[in-house]
Amino acid sequence: MKIKPPKTRDDLIALLSLTEPDDLQELYDAAYAVKAENVGRVVYYRGLIEFSNYCIKDCKYCGIRKSNDEVERFDTPREDILAMARWAYENKYGSLTIQSGERQDEAFIDYVEGLVRDIKELSDGKLGLTLCVGEQTEETYRRWFEAGAHRYLLRIETSNPALYATLHPDDGHHKWQVRKACLESLRRIGYQVGTGDMIGLPGQTLGDLADDILLYRDMDIDMIGMGPYVVHHNTPIGKAVLASGMDSKEEQKRRLEMGLKMIAVTRLFLPDVNIAATTALQALHPLGRELGLKAGANVLMPIVTVPKFRPQYLLYDNKPCVDEVPEQCKNCISARVASVGDTIGFGQWGDSPHFFHRK
Repeated sequence: MKIKPPKTRDDLIALLSLTEPDDLQELYDAAYAVKAENVGRVVYYRGLIEFSNYCIKDCKYCGIRKSNDEVERFDTPREDILAMARWAYENKYGSLTIQSGERQDEAFIDYVEGLVRDIKELSDGKLGLTLCVGEQTEETYRRWFEAGAHRYLLRIETSNPALYATLHPDDGHHKWQVRKACLESLRRIGYQVGTGDMIGLPGQTLGDLADDILLYRDMDIDMIGMGPYVVHHNTPIGKAVLASGMDSKEEQKRRLEMGLKMIAVTRLFLPDVNIAATTALQALHPLGRELGLKAGANVLMPIVTVPKFRPQYLLYDNKPCVDEVPEQCKNCISARVASVGDTIGFGQWGDSPHFFHRK
């Protein structure tokens, strides 16, 4: 078959419906060609520092949800965070992503603001900085932006508010409309805005996934981090999936394939955005991130989290790279990129071309 760029919701669903190996390969090849033409065969790093697993939210799929009493909670000492940031800077990662569980108290807001300023200072302003610390007020987002953060990642999880409601407790603190409003605040302030979904959720349809891609377009999203749903054993959704037998090897393979299709179809539909090959892909396949790059992704997030804390920041089971030190991650990821035939944008921020095309 001849893969044509999708223009309508029906086109998106048709491409997401492909299952024949030859058709899938043609889809991935077409998406890779669009990637090469629009964002280049260059992979940009976002060194990931997961600095705390304390969280006020109780999302039903997440391993660090506040009700998970198996988790040993941690806050990384500030000097250790800055040491890892310096390591990333000296190893020419170009950019960092600073991530934690969600908090909204003033002490946390002040802490993140200071952390952003310190990281910008130690790198002489040369490290790009993405924040991924959840829903906040517009005032808070503005403070962090003025401190030096210029990208923000906040996953919408799904464009379907009804499906979103199944992922969260009905406690008034987990509202789809609030999540969407936060993304709109980030856009007003001037961030490069990132979002994404989980793929293969219980009850999710191809129409839902097509609507996710349309939402990325309609909200003018600059960067997309989406990945297949991976079970965490001690969460309400994870327990239900395991009890129903819906986490078989065959089911995991289906979710992986759908994750790759989403990368490819999104790349065809939104040629100039940044798309991450997420670690969740590798949780389901040893070469998951390479497959993501071949399907059109152009961003990787090698973990720079302090090694002793990595086992306590498990959003899902079988997370890769938990037992590695940053140097091992760097060497492993570099080999993965080389195997695909891409190069690494060392020392570059790797900002989304879409952001500058819009401006």
